[in-house]
Amino acid sequence: MSTAPDLTIIGAGPAGTLLALLAARRGNTVAVYERRGDPRSTTPEAGRSINLALATRGMHALDAAGVLPLLTPLLVPMPGRQLHPAEGAQSFSPYGQMPGETNYSISRVDLTRVLVEAAGGDARISLHFRQRCTGLAASGAPLLQDEDTGHQQEIAVHRVVGADGAGSALRKALAAMNAVKAGNALLDHDYKELTIPAVDGRSALATREALHIWPRHGFMLIALPNADCSFTATLFMPRQGSLSFESLAVAGAAREFFAQQFPDALAVMPDFDAEFATHRQGVLGTVHCVPWNLDERIVLIGDAAHAIVPFHGQGMNCALEDCLVLDALLADGKPWPFARFSSARRPDAEAIAAMSLENYGEMRDEVLDPRFQRQKALSLELERRHPGRFIPRYSMVMFHAEIPYSIAFARGMVQQQILEALTEDDAPVDLARADQLIAARLPPLA
Repeated sequence: MSTAPDLTIIGAGPAGTLLALLAARRGNTVAVYERRGDPRSTTPEAGRSINLALATRGMHALDAAGVLPLLTPLLVPMPGRQLHPAEGAQSFSPYGQMPGETNYSISRVDLTRVLVEAAGGDARISLHFRQRCTGLAASGAPLLQDEDTGHQQEIAVHRVVGADGAGSALRKALAAMNAVKAGNALLDHDYKELTIPAVDGRSALATREALHIWPRHGFMLIALPNADCSFTATLFMPRQGSLSFESLAVAGAAREFFAQQFPDALAVMPDFDAEFATHRQGVLGTVHCVPWNLDERIVLIGDAAHAIVPFHGQGMNCALEDCLVLDALLADGKPWPFARFSSARRPDAEAIAAMSLENYGEMRDEVLDPRFQRQKALSLELERRHPGRFIPRYSMVMFHAEIPYSIAFARGMVQQQILEALTEDDAPVDLARADQLIAARLPPLA
């Protein structure tokens, strides 16, 4: 045990490397093991990333580790959504109305590479790539297999953090020994990534700085901007059925479908046929796990503990916030930090999982509904009238790191009830009644 690092992390994605950086800044020694190759020298797999929306929670965590300035040149601001309806003109819908209420698009590949570079520059962090976790030894230590030689070893550890993603080998090993109860609730919708390349160094879409959405009631296409003026587009639709990925498997069906549903997007996808045929179809699901820890020996964070669907843009942000919470508990000197992390953080993870599922319906269906648009405009008016009491749920989640997800979820339900009550008919909103409802049902936020 004397040769073991203070912290051993399985997984060198954004969460694993950020936690390593935070722990090292406090003087800890950290070893990180990753089954993939070193992103500083290997080419990532195409079509498997889903571009990331970096929001306030994630930026706060990255800033705490001192790496946010390194990422700034790679960020593309997205102050709102550019809607592409099936009929009618495009429109832009801002996310919020307060200064700084902007999300930022970043490539998962770029984010991971920058974090690995930063970790590789810290002498207290050792990085080990192409080391696959295959389970746990009888001692409780991780078993690692070298992907090049096949050699398997049991490593010396003190405390272990599983940051090895939604398919976490550590979570599966803990479940196999009945230390945790875990499951993955798959959505019946899948996704596929495509590319909208830049044209002569410029954006092929008229509005570059936005999240583009083609909502189509039951399925949708989105596109997030990249630093090189290209876009990563992602199609979300049912796995099976009359209009599904299954139905698009017939030769020529995918192109015909895009020509009917997304003609403006297809027009700027020169590699559509090859990409649709070769890019893998990804699954979407929500990981549920109770608890996240095995006493004080092992704890799971990020997607390994609570993977969520990507429709609120918070999977990565939540994982990075996990790192801040866990690092603070490790540093406070009180006993049982892993157990405290699991019990304290799980309600927030469950809340954002529920909100992410709800947001899929909003993105693909509700954004074009007149009542939804009326309620959104009203929520902004109520925020102006009652700052610190009424904050739109989306803003609480994306732009207010000081508000836990569980609080945003609970207050959001109350606020939606108020909005429903005020928009029962098409009559002008009774703002005096709104004031009374807010005063009675929404105490001021601390």
